[in-house]
Amino acid sequence: MMESLAQLEELCERLYNSQDSAERAHAENTLKCFSMSTDYISQCQYILDNALTPYALMLASSSLLKQVTEHSLSLQLRLDIRNYLVSYLANRGPKLQPFVIASLIQLLSRVTKFGWFDDDRFREVVKESTNFLSQATSDHYAIGLKILNQLVSEMNQPNTGLPSTNHRRVACSFRDQSLYQIFQISLTSLRQLKNDGAIRLQELALSLSLKCLSFDFVGTSIDESSEEFGTVQIPSSWRPVIEDPSTLQIFFDYYAITTTPLSKEALDCLVRLASVRRSLFTNDADRSKFLARLMTGTKEILQTGQGLAHHDNYHEYCRLLGRFRVNYQLSELVNVEGYGDWIQLVAEFTIKSLQSWQWASSSVYFLLGLWSRLVTSLPYLKGDAPSLLDEFVPKITEGFITSRFNSVQAGSADDLSDNPLDSVELLQDQLDCFPYLCRFQYESSGLHIINIMEPVLQSYAERARVQTTDSNDLSVIEAKLAWVVHIIAAILKIKQSTSCSTESQEVLDAELSARVLQLINVTDSGLHSQRYGERSKQRLDRAIITFFQHFRKSYVGDQVAHSSKLYARLSELLGLHDHLLLLSVIVGKIATNLKCYTESEEVIDHTLSLFLELASGYMTGKLLLKLDAIKFIVVNHTREHFPFLEEYRCSRSRTTFYYTIGWLIFMEDSPVKFKSSMEPLSQVFISLGSTPDSMFRTDAVKYALIGLMRDLRGIAMATNSRRTYGLLFDWLYPAHLPVLLKGISHWADTPEVTTPLLKFMAEFVLNKAQRLTFDSSSPNGILLFREVSKLIVAYGARILALPNVADIYAYKYKGIWICLTILSRALAGNYVNFGVFELYGDRALADALDIALKMTLSIPLADVLAFRKLTRAYFAFLEVLFSSHFVFILNLDTNTFMHIVGSLESGLKGLDTNISSQCASAVDNLAAFYFNNITMGEAPTSPAAINLARHIVDCPSLFPEILCSKKPKYLTLI
Repeated sequence: MMESLAQLEELCERLYNSQDSAERAHAENTLKCFSMSTDYISQCQYILDNALTPYALMLASSSLLKQVTEHSLSLQLRLDIRNYLVSYLANRGPKLQPFVIASLIQLLSRVTKFGWFDDDRFREVVKESTNFLSQATSDHYAIGLKILNQLVSEMNQPNTGLPSTNHRRVACSFRDQSLYQIFQISLTSLRQLKNDGAIRLQELALSLSLKCLSFDFVGTSIDESSEEFGTVQIPSSWRPVIEDPSTLQIFFDYYAITTTPLSKEALDCLVRLASVRRSLFTNDADRSKFLARLMTGTKEILQTGQGLAHHDNYHEYCRLLGRFRVNYQLSELVNVEGYGDWIQLVAEFTIKSLQSWQWASSSVYFLLGLWSRLVTSLPYLKGDAPSLLDEFVPKITEGFITSRFNSVQAGSADDLSDNPLDSVELLQDQLDCFPYLCRFQYESSGLHIINIMEPVLQSYAERARVQTTDSNDLSVIEAKLAWVVHIIAAILKIKQSTSCSTESQEVLDAELSARVLQLINVTDSGLHSQRYGERSKQRLDRAIITFFQHFRKSYVGDQVAHSSKLYARLSELLGLHDHLLLLSVIVGKIATNLKCYTESEEVIDHTLSLFLELASGYMTGKLLLKLDAIKFIVVNHTREHFPFLEEYRCSRSRTTFYYTIGWLIFMEDSPVKFKSSMEPLSQVFISLGSTPDSMFRTDAVKYALIGLMRDLRGIAMATNSRRTYGLLFDWLYPAHLPVLLKGISHWADTPEVTTPLLKFMAEFVLNKAQRLTFDSSSPNGILLFREVSKLIVAYGARILALPNVADIYAYKYKGIWICLTILSRALAGNYVNFGVFELYGDRALADALDIALKMTLSIPLADVLAFRKLTRAYFAFLEVLFSSHFVFILNLDTNTFMHIVGSLESGLKGLDTNISSQCASAVDNLAAFYFNNITMGEAPTSPAAINLARHIVDCPSLFPEILCSKKPKYLTLI
C-alpha cells in the first residue's frame, strides 16, 4: 500500500501520461493490485472520495470495472457500488473530466448488466437517469443521456466475463422492460432540444436514438462494420411510436437544422427506420402512410440539395435510398402519391452521382442496388400505375458506362492509387447490380456498349501495327477496354440467375462476346506483345480472364444446350460453332499468359484460377483433354516453356499450376502417362540427389528445392482417391523421399525452404477422401510414418538449437506449427498401426513425439495463444495425443504434464469454438481415464494409471475439489 494519496496520484500521472515505457510499466506493475484483489475495493472508493487528479479517479474507476467483470462480488457489495456511483455522479459528475465520467458510467452500466437478474434495484437505473434529465443544469442532463447511451451499448454487446447465453438473457430482458422507454426518452429529448441550440445535448440525444434503433433485437449479432444489415426487427410494442408521423419527422428536421456529424446521425436513424420489418405495421394502409412520409422526406432533401455537398451526408443519404429496395416492393412505391416526381428526382440524382464518379464511387453502389431491385420487380407489377423505369433506366445505364470511360480520361490510367480495376472487391461493388439494368432493355444497352467499344477496339488494333512512343495514350485505351470487358463479363455472369435465356438475349450475348474474342486476337499481337510489363495491359488481360470465367459458367459445359443461339451467331461472326472451339480459344489465352507474364503475380494467379476451374469441372475437364495445347502443357511443364516458374516472386503460383496439371493427369487414369508427365520433376529430384553435401548450400539448390516442393504439393493436392495417391506414393518412395531429408538437414535455418517442404509433407500425410488406404499386407503406412518421423526429428533437433531472432514467428514458430500439423494428421490418419513400433523396438514414434513435445515446450504459452495458426496446430496436436497416445502424456514428469493440462484451460476459455471443443475432448479423455482407472476402489496396476495417480498426488489441484475430496485412500500412499 502506498504511503500517501499524493504518491498514488503521482504514479497515476506517470501511468497515463509518461512517454517513458519503462516508467509506465513500473507504474502499471505497482498499481495493478487495485484491479487484482477484492481487498482493494474500499481503497478505490477512498480514492474516488479524496483524490484531486483525474488520473487517480480514472485508476479507481477502471480498477473497479475490472473487479466487477472478473470477480464474483457479493450482491450487497455490488449494490453498494451501484448506489455509490449514482450518488457520486449526481454530486460530483458535472465537475469531472469527460473521460472520468465515461469510465464511471461504463462501470455503472457493467454493474447493472451483471446484476440485472440478481436484484430488482439494478433495474432502476433508467428511472434514476430520468432524474438527471429533470434537473436544471445542462451538465446533469448530459450525464443522464450519457448513462442511457452507455447502458444501451453495454446491454447490446457481449462481455468476456459473462457467458454468451447469460448475455442474451439479460439483453432480451432489457429489451422487453427498458429499451422502448429509453427510445421514447430520446425522442422527447430531441423535441425539447430542437430549438435549444445545445449541440452537445442534441448529439447525445441523437446518439441515444441511433443506439436504440441499432439494438440487436433478435440476437443475430449484426456486424456493424458492414455497410449492409438486415431488416430491423423492432418489437410490436413499439408500433405506436413508429407509426406516429412525428417520429420520422423529427429526424428529417434534425437533418435540416444541423451539420455533420449530427446530420449524418439523423440520416443513420432514418436508414434504420426505413429498414423496420414490414409486419410491424397493423395493415397495408399504415405501411403505405409510413412509406409516403419516407418518400416525401427524401424528396424534399433532393429538391433542396441541403447537406448533400458533405460526403458523409451524401453517402448516408445514398444508403437511405438503397433501403427502399430492401423493404418495399415496386408495386407499393408506384401507388404512393408523388411517386413520379420522386423517381425522377432519384434518377437525376443517380445520373449526377455517376458523373461525379471519383467523389461518389463508394456510394453509387446503393443507388444502383435500388434501380436493379426496381427493374427485377417490374415483371410482378400489377395495376395501371406507371413505373417510369423505361424512361430512366436506359439513361442511368448509359451514364454508368460513360462515367467509367470518363474516369479513365480524367488522368493517366496508371495514376489512380485506388483504381477499381486493381481490386476485385471494388469491381464487384460497382458491377454487382449494374448488369440487371443492362438486361432490362438489353437491345438498347447492348447496342450502346457495341457502339462505344467498336472505335476503341479499332484504335487498339491500329496501334498494334504502328510503333508508337505514346504509352500513356495506349494505357487510356487499354483501361477503357478493360472497363467494357468487365461490364460484358458482369452481364454474362447474371445469365444463370435471371430469366435471360430468350433467343434475342443469347444473340446479344454473342454480339458482345464476339467483340471480346476479337480483342483477344489483337491484345497479343504486334506492338501489344511487347507490353506485358505495363500495368494497363495487365488490367486488360485480367478483365479478359474474368470474362472467360463468367462465359464458361454460362455457355461452356454440359448444362449448355448445343442449340444455343449464341453459338449460331458466333459461328456467323467468328466461325466458332461449339464450345470445344471456344474452349480452345480460352486455353490459348491461358497458355499465352503463362508464357508471356513472368513477373505479374496478379495476372498469373488470375489465369491459373481460370485454368483450375476448367480442369476441375467434370465436363470441361474431359473436354480439355481433347485439346493439343493441354496435351503439350501436361508433358512440358518446364521453365523453358513457362518462364514464370523460374521467377521466385511467382513461386507460390506454382502450387496452383501443378494442382491443375495434377487434375488433368489423374483424369486420364494412366500410370504410364503419369510417369511421363512427372519426368521434368524426376530430373530435378535426380539433380538434387546427386548434388554433393558440400554444394547443397547454394542459391541454385535453394530455389530448385523451393520450386520442387511447391510443385509436389500441388500434385499431392490433386490426388483424391486411393488409386491416384498410390501413383504418387510409388513414384516418390523410396527413390525420391531422401531428398526431402537432405533438404531439411541442410536448410533448417531457412524458412523460405523449410516452409514449402514441410507444407508438402503436411499435404502428403493428410488422409482426405480416404486416399491413404493401403492393402492390409502393405507396409506403406508404417514406411510413410518413418519418413515423417525422420523429417520432424531432423528439423526439430536443428531448429531448437538455433538462437531466437526478432521475427521469431517466421523463423521458428511457423515451421513448428507445420510440424505439429504433419504429426497430428499422421497420428489421426488411421493408416498406421502404431503398436508395431514398440513391438519391434522401432523408435520412430517415440522420437517424433519427443521432439514435437520439445518444440511445443520451447514456445511460451502466451506466444502459442498469440498466433492463430500456431494456436490451432497446438491444440489439434493435444487433442490427438489425449485421444490416441494418452500413455505418452502420462509418462511425462508432473511439471510438464501440468503445463499441458493447464494450457487446455486457456483453450477452453478462448472464443474459437473449434479449439474449445478440441480442449473439451482432451479433458473428457483425461477425466474418463481417471474415473476408469483411479476411482474404482482398487490400487492402480497399469503403469499409465500409476503415473496419473502420481501426478494427482504431486499436484492436488489437478482435478476439482469435489473429486479430490473423494480420492481413494491409497493415493496418499503413492
